[in-house]
Amino acid sequence: MPVHDVIILGSGPAGLTAAIYAARADLHPVVIAGRQSGGQLMLTSEVENFPGFPEGVMGPELMDRMRQQAEKFGAEFVDDDASAVDFSERPLTVIAEDIKYEARSVIIATGASARWLGLPSEARLMGRGVSSCATCDGFFFRNKDVVVVGGGDTALEEAIFLTKFARSVTMIHRRKELRGSKIMQDRAQNNPKIRFVWDSVVCDVLGSDHVQGVKIENLHNKQTSELTVDGVFVAIGYTPNTKILEGQVELDEKGYVKVNDQSRTNVEGVFVAGDVEDYHYRQAITAAGAGCRAAMDAEVYIEGVA
Repeated sequence: MPVHDVIILGSGPAGLTAAIYAARADLHPVVIAGRQSGGQLMLTSEVENFPGFPEGVMGPELMDRMRQQAEKFGAEFVDDDASAVDFSERPLTVIAEDIKYEARSVIIATGASARWLGLPSEARLMGRGVSSCATCDGFFFRNKDVVVVGGGDTALEEAIFLTKFARSVTMIHRRKELRGSKIMQDRAQNNPKIRFVWDSVVCDVLGSDHVQGVKIENLHNKQTSELTVDGVFVAIGYTPNTKILEGQVELDEKGYVKVNDQSRTNVEGVFVAGDVEDYHYRQAITAAGAGCRAAMDAEVYIEGVA
């Protein structure tokens, strides 16, 4: 197998933008896209906040168009999952489906996965009222009733943001007190649009082709009740997709890849972009910008070592 200039791990907005820029720079990137390519936008219905689409665009369509653009400039795609990496020697190595790929540089854009409740109804109604991103989908719930599942800072931020649009926001938390910071708790508890259901979990999402309500179970008395709502926002955290990177690059205490300078990791020639290192913004446009930056940094690196 040849030694490639750059291998890109991941095919969400960060990975695909990196592929476009790297391909146009004549670096002939190889994208290890994964069997389920496209990142979290593949689970999103309409995207209205990505520049250039005034009428909105479906998440899967946006990812497909970005991939087509990368392929147009010569990016090569491998639709398999990366199973291992070795950044301890040169060239850098990535294993996918027992095939060894070698490169002078690697861009990590593996993203992060939202933690879900694990309900069949949740999966069925994903993108049809079930969401994990208030800033992405909150606008669609103007003057509607929604629930937020969770009790940490992420859930509190989601709930507070949703009050800009929703008629009411009900926070459902499995404990009797919130886990978020004091300032965020105070803001939520003082917001007249937010109410709380304690010691409870969502055990079912109701509706056939769109969310019509949730079934709630009290963890103490096991009694169930139903609440009529139009949207369910699951905010119980994210897990960075860094399992194969453990021991290869420096990760922070949350498991995200640490950025040392611009898009550089602690390993020479290994760069990072998108939600795998950014747990604050988690937006398609910020991930795309980071992908552009990583590709440009990789280009400069390749020129320096060629």
